[in-house]
Amino acid sequence: MKRRCLPPPAAELLRTSSLALVFLSLAILIGCQGFSSGKSSTQQSLGTLALSGASLDFGSVTTGQSKSMTAAASNTGTVSLTVSSASISSKYFSMSAPSLPITLGPGQSAPVTVVFTPNASGAFSATATIASTASDSSTSLSLTGTGVASGQLDVSPTTENFGSVTVGSQSNQTITLTNNTGATVNISQASVSGTGFKLSGITTPLALNASQSTTFTVTFAPLTSGNASGSITITSDAPNPTLSMSLSGTGVAAGAMGANPTSLNFGSVTVGSNQSLSETVTNTGGSGVTISQATISGSGFSLSGISTPVTLTAGQSATFTVKFAPLSAGTASGNVTITSTASNPTLTIPVTGTGVTQGTLGSNPTSLSFGNVTVGSNQSLSETVTNTGGSSVTISQATISGTGFSLSGITTPLTLTAGQSTTFSVKFAPTSAASASGNVTITSTASNPTLTIPVTGTGVTQGTLGSNPTTLNFGSVTVGSNQSLSETVTNTGGSSVTISQATISGTGFSLSGITTPLTLAAGQSTTFTVTYAPQSAANASGSVTITSNASNPTLTISLAGTGLGLGALGSNPSSLSFGNVILGGNQSLTETVTNTGGSSVTISQATITGTGFSLSGISTPLTLTAVSVRSRPC
Repeated sequence: MKRRCLPPPAAELLRTSSLALVFLSLAILIGCQGFSSGKSSTQQSLGTLALSGASLDFGSVTTGQSKSMTAAASNTGTVSLTVSSASISSKYFSMSAPSLPITLGPGQSAPVTVVFTPNASGAFSATATIASTASDSSTSLSLTGTGVASGQLDVSPTTENFGSVTVGSQSNQTITLTNNTGATVNISQASVSGTGFKLSGITTPLALNASQSTTFTVTFAPLTSGNASGSITITSDAPNPTLSMSLSGTGVAAGAMGANPTSLNFGSVTVGSNQSLSETVTNTGGSGVTISQATISGSGFSLSGISTPVTLTAGQSATFTVKFAPLSAGTASGNVTITSTASNPTLTIPVTGTGVTQGTLGSNPTSLSFGNVTVGSNQSLSETVTNTGGSSVTISQATISGTGFSLSGITTPLTLTAGQSTTFSVKFAPTSAASASGNVTITSTASNPTLTIPVTGTGVTQGTLGSNPTTLNFGSVTVGSNQSLSETVTNTGGSSVTISQATISGTGFSLSGITTPLTLAAGQSTTFTVTYAPQSAANASGSVTITSNASNPTLTISLAGTGLGLGALGSNPSSLSFGNVILGGNQSLTETVTNTGGSSVTISQATITGTGFSLSGISTPLTLTAVSVRSRPC
């Protein structure tokens, strides 16, 4: 913006009024100082005002523009002084600092800033007069400057983008600086900012005459990968005193070759066949790489799909094929070698593989026998097929034949590597009581292309339990004693039966000799014991209950028995009287002994005492059943 200047009469009036106010303020200040100290101002010592320079030369300034210059005003005396006013003899120069009045103590300084604003071309001069309380009440400063036609200092190009530059290298660009003003321009400084940028070919201070140009060099030498920015700053006394030029560039890593995968392993390959794998090499750096050669070593290995020379830009890849075709059984190894201009000029990719003989399938077990399986149920067996050869085998089909047989757990096609196995299930679910047979057939690329695994099984009816005897009758058993009977349970069906529980009911009955759970195969029996130990004289009944998974899940065996009281002997008559019997003669009487109890009684001995008495008609031991009578003569 142009600065508006007042006409000379108005400017002089304004300066006269300002000086009057300044002198009035200075007079009041001096009067107050004199009052407070009790001395008159004439009695005080005076300071000394000195300027750092007697003149200021503003050089060439474009018309309508401003330029500031500063001189230092110092109090070199021993007492304080007051700068009260300043006047300049030309309207093209003005003072912007300091704000007056100002007091300087001994040794103190203040900057005196003058602004030169020419409004026309030509040389201008003026005198700045500074009034103060110093011993030299006024001090002068000469001011000179030249107004020149408008224009500016220009740079070409106005911006510079170095693009991608490899870390460790550099790129140089030439910059032209031209003085497009009508006067000489003085360049005081040329600087550069931003990591990796540097400036050369220009020395300051440098004076450019009107329309004169100069060139210098900017260099971008990145130290790390990444974007970089900066600027060149030209400081001068041109109308545009600060000229800036933006800089940019990208540091990129040097080209480097990487491989994916880093090695190739072909595994086992059948002799007479071949296998191909894909390999990709990538320029992982930031600059281009030229591959000059791609070679391969190792028996049975070959390379295709890449032609050299080939150039890969940053991030670009090339894919080719490596093939392994073994001629004999054994391990082979080699290398793919990539030669390039990358930071790693030789990239090595190891390759390995094994030549093997053709695969062969084997089964374990070699056959499957399901035995007896109940009609309506099923049984599953596991079967394992193994590649016992040296190369992979692909199973294309797995089938099964035979009524009631089915296959699960294997999905084709299925490839088994050397030594690898697969396990699946075979199920037999008979629909009738009969023998069945069939085959699992495995079709593959093995040396034995058809593997057959025989399967057999027999469908049987469901197991059924029977008892022998069907009931148990213990008859009469004396209270306090017991009697045991044996019972046999037989699986009369065609499949196994599991007895889960065997229980007994009825007073005095107990069960022993059977532990559950118990499984009986078809036709198999188990025998156990039932004991009757009556607690009272009475009839008793109960049952044995067999719970199982047979077709008759509950088998009941009835129990019966009678408890009898203990046997008891009675006599009739209860005594024998023979009356008078002649000496030498005899007389006989009959005596009856009866079992009046509920159980048999065994007479182990019968004796008689007393002179002349004897006993006959009874032989011991003798058992009398319940309510039986035995007579004997005496």
